[in-house]
Amino acid sequence: MPYVLNQHGRPLMPCSPAKARHLLKDGKAKLVKRTPFTIQLLYGSSGYRQGITLGVDAGSKHIGLSAVTADDREVFAAEVTPRNDVVGNLSTRREFRRTRRNRKTRYRKPRFNNRVHSKHKGWLAPSVEVKIQEHITAICRVCRLLPVAKVIVETAEFDLQLLKAIADGKSVPQGEDYQKGEMLGSYNVRQYVLWRDGYTCQCCGKHGHGVKLHVHHKESRKTGGDAPDNQTTLCDSCHEKFHKGVITLDKLKARDRQSTRDAAFMGIMRKTLILRLRQQLGVPICETRGYITKYTRAERLHLPKSHINDALAIAVGLTGSQTITRAGRQYTIKPVRHHNRQLHKATTLTGGIRKNNQAPKYVKGFRLFDKVFFEGKECLIWGRRSSGSMLLRRLDGSKVKDGAGFKKLTLLERSSSYLVS
Repeated sequence: MPYVLNQHGRPLMPCSPAKARHLLKDGKAKLVKRTPFTIQLLYGSSGYRQGITLGVDAGSKHIGLSAVTADDREVFAAEVTPRNDVVGNLSTRREFRRTRRNRKTRYRKPRFNNRVHSKHKGWLAPSVEVKIQEHITAICRVCRLLPVAKVIVETAEFDLQLLKAIADGKSVPQGEDYQKGEMLGSYNVRQYVLWRDGYTCQCCGKHGHGVKLHVHHKESRKTGGDAPDNQTTLCDSCHEKFHKGVITLDKLKARDRQSTRDAAFMGIMRKTLILRLRQQLGVPICETRGYITKYTRAERLHLPKSHINDALAIAVGLTGSQTITRAGRQYTIKPVRHHNRQLHKATTLTGGIRKNNQAPKYVKGFRLFDKVFFEGKECLIWGRRSSGSMLLRRLDGSKVKDGAGFKKLTLLERSSSYLVS
């Protein structure tokens, strides 16, 4: 379904493919974007608009989007995958900075008054901030394609103590139990983990005077964090043997229960997302709950569980029609970064040579994540070599060809920060 912009770049209602083809052929419109297919009129038009409702299924790993018109037609459907690499990137940067400071400024006086969260009220962690911004960006991109009159967002808030109690097989917390967390009475996580394990090595069972105990992260601190369920007690000897590969126990690699990071994110971002949307968008912003979405999707629309179907149920609501004409195409959107600020590779080559980390912007006329046509397939440039050999993948990461020559590629669309397929 082609999307239409007026002469001034403001969104109009979508048109049929045949009408878009005639407008382009007669020179009355120009192509603005290939995916999703968008044209812009070259003549003045009053523009007929319907009241379009955009449903947003907010999430930590997936965002569902669905736009429905007043006559019960779905005109846009997409699933967005937010970035989840911010924690790892910041952890890597912190490691590099610490080693550099250890080499070059070993005796610098410590500074503890330069923390950002103490300077700015309402500060959020970068991993949370980037996901909130990607929710807003995805919604704004739809509002630039369609004349959205209303946005409905499903917000969720999880009971983390209840989830942890169920995972541990404990009783459901009641009343004052919510004031008594698992670390009640402990100074920090390390003291709690040692006390929980009885000051005993969980591998060999050593304990008592003269035994030096360490707190071991089952998953790396970069990916698993410092939660108590991700840490266990090991003696000095066992800890060293585990990291050398002598000890390979599965219980030292897998955390006790599933991480609640995504649930915590939903609780943090709920109010901030709604507040920022109301500040930035000039349309009404409404909230709904998960039980309403589930009832609408399952009982009224009779649709299976998916993020796009949930977004459709959010847009339709309890009072909407039960017969919706679905969109002919569902888009997959993935935000990416093209460059980073790391100048050199972490490993030093023979002779003390530090290899550059960043490649040129264009290699043989192609940029990273350009959409190209290769042997009858649409794919993305996922990697480049100076010789002109390209690594081609689809948006889901599946490999198409490794080593495709640049002369066999036909450029379809230049890359941007958001890949759409």
